Amino acid sequence: MKRFIIIFLFITCQLFGQVFNGMTLFSPTQGGNSGDGFSTFLVDNDLDVINSWSHPRGAASMAYLLEDSTLIYPYKVQNPSMSAGGVGGGISTYNWDGDLLWSYEFANDTYQHHHDIEPLPNGNILVILWEKKTDTEAYAVGRQSIDNSLNEMWAEAILEIEPVGTNEVNIIWEWHIWDHLIQNMNPNLDNYGVIENHPELQDVNYGSAGSNQGPGGPNGDWKHYNAVAYNEVLDQIVISSRHHDEIYIIDHSTTTEEAASHSGGNSGMGGDYLFRWGNPQAYDRGTNSDHLLAGQHGVNWIPEGYPGAGNLILFNNNYGGNTTAAVFELIPPLNGNGLYDISLNEPFGPDEPIWMHSGSFHTQMQGGAYRLPNGNTFITDCDSGKMFEVTEDHETVWSHTYGGSQFFIARGQKFPMDYLGGGFPDFTLGDVNFDGSINIIDVLHVADMASGFGYTSTPPADYNGDGSVTITDVIMLLQTIINN
Repeated sequence: MKRFIIIFLFITCQLFGQVFNGMTLFSPTQGGNSGDGFSTFLVDNDLDVINSWSHPRGAASMAYLLEDSTLIYPYKVQNPSMSAGGVGGGISTYNWDGDLLWSYEFANDTYQHHHDIEPLPNGNILVILWEKKTDTEAYAVGRQSIDNSLNEMWAEAILEIEPVGTNEVNIIWEWHIWDHLIQNMNPNLDNYGVIENHPELQDVNYGSAGSNQGPGGPNGDWKHYNAVAYNEVLDQIVISSRHHDEIYIIDHSTTTEEAASHSGGNSGMGGDYLFRWGNPQAYDRGTNSDHLLAGQHGVNWIPEGYPGAGNLILFNNNYGGNTTAAVFELIPPLNGNGLYDISLNEPFGPDEPIWMHSGSFHTQMQGGAYRLPNGNTFITDCDSGKMFEVTEDHETVWSHTYGGSQFFIARGQKFPMDYLGGGFPDFTLGDVNFDGSINIIDVLHVADMASGFGYTSTPPADYNGDGSVTITDVIMLLQTIINN
C-alpha cells in the first residue's frame, strides 16, 4: 500500500509540477476615478485568499508587495491636474492587517503621477510623473508645434521619494526628459544637432503632443510612460513609452545634478539614454521593419537566479495589429562597463526577441509579464481581467479570469510561497496551500518542494522542523493524514 502511494505521488507530481506554486497579487478595478469596494488580493494557486487589502480609490496600475508584508498601492485621485489613460495621482502604503501607514498625492500644476511606481531596496519609491510645459517653454527648446488646443505639453519626470511620517515626502533624486532633448530645426538653440548622431537624446519634435481627437479630447500627453523598473545590480532604471513605442534605460547612480546633464554616474553619461529599443525611427535610424514595439507596457528585468536572468521582459500590446499581443524577452547589448553597444549608423540591438509568447490575448490598456523562478512566465491581459502562466514551450499551466471579464487588472505578479521571509504570515504546519485544511494536495506540494521540481520551499512545508524540506517531511505529513 505504501509503495502504491509513493508511486502515485511521483506520477502526480510530474503532471502538476509545471505550475509554479506561488502567491498571486492583483488589484481588480472596474475603471473610473471614484467608488468604493476596491481591493488588492493575495491568493494561492487554488484562488484561496491568503490576504486582502481594501482601498477607497481605484488602482492606477499594479500594487507592490514588499518582503516585510507592506503593500504599496498607486491610486487614482479624485481631481487629477491632467487626465489621460493611466492617470493616478496618489500612493499609499498599508501593513499586512490593512492599516493605512502613509499616503501622498502628486496632482498639481507641475506634476501629475500616472501609471507605475517602483519600490527600491533602500525603502524609497520611484514615481512616474507627467510634467507640465507651456507652449512657450516647448518652443524655447525647439518644438515646432504643440498640436493641441490646450497650448501645453506634458513631458515626463521620474522622482525618487522617501516617505516621511504619514503624509509627507523627501525628494531624494530626480530625472527630467526635458534635460535630454535634441532638435534639428533651429540652429540658434543650444540643443541643435543631427538626430541620428545622438541616440542618447530625445528628439523633441518626435510624435504628437497629445492632440488626441478621440473621445477624451486633447490632453497634452507627449510620451505616455507606462512602466518603470529598477535593476539593483546595475543601478539602472528601465522605462516604457507607449506613444513612442520605445523602452529606455537610464543611469540611477547619478546625483540629481548629474541626472540633469550629459556626464557623471557609473555610465559617465549623466541622465542621457544608455539604451533604447523598439522604434529606432524615433532617432532617425533603421526602417519600419525595425519598428518592433507597438503600445507596449510592463517592462522589467528578469531577476538573478531565474532562467533568463539579466534579460528584459515586456508586454507588447499591439503585436500583429490591434487584435494580438505578445510577450517579448530581450537580451540587451550590455558590455562589461555597464553600457550598451551600438554600431555606427545602426540602431540598438537586438534584432529580435530571444523568446516570444503570443496567442489569443490582447489588451489596449496596461498588461504585463514576469518571469518565475521555475522558468514559467506570468502574464496579465488587463482589459479581460485575465492572468495566466505559460511554460517556456508555451503551454498554459494556470489561468484565471477575475469577475467574468467585467474588471480590469493592470498587472498581476506571482511570488514564491516563502517570499515574505521573516514576515511570513501565520500558518498551520502542513497547510502548504493555505486552504485551512491538511490533505493530499498539501502532500503533493511538499513532494514537489522536496524534489526541487518547480516549487520553492515554504515554512508550512517543513513538517519536522529541521530547517529543510525533504522526503522525510513528505512521509511524516502523509502518515499524519493516514492516522487521522
